[in-house]
Amino acid sequence: QVQLVQSGGGLVQTGGSLVLSCATSGRTFRSYSMGWFRQAPGKERDFVARISSSGGSTYYADGVKGRFTVSRDNAKNMVYLQMNSLKPEDTAVYYCAFMVGGKPLGDYWGQGTQVTVSS
Repeated sequence: QVQLVQSGGGLVQTGGSLVLSCATSGRTFRSYSMGWFRQAPGKERDFVARISSSGGSTYYADGVKGRFTVSRDNAKNMVYLQMNSLKPEDTAVYYCAFMVGGKPLGDYWGQGTQVTVSS
């Protein structure tokens, strides 16, 4: 059974930092790229960041480049999203996912983590 369990998030002021974590099971973690997505109220779920299976390659949406860092620990089956210099427009529910061919794997998502950035 595929599971992605997220932690972290919360309320932070503009310019602050947060770390999101995603613990996975049910798949051979080290075989998959992992991604982070976010969904703001009334909007579609958008791509945020992706990391290759080895962790050697990362890719970010333009709006978070230079502020967010995705990382992984293959020994712990964990993926992380370090978010710095947060802005009110980063407010959203964040989700982690296994990635295949640049897309989320099936309908397997973490439960979602609320990030709220106050101005």
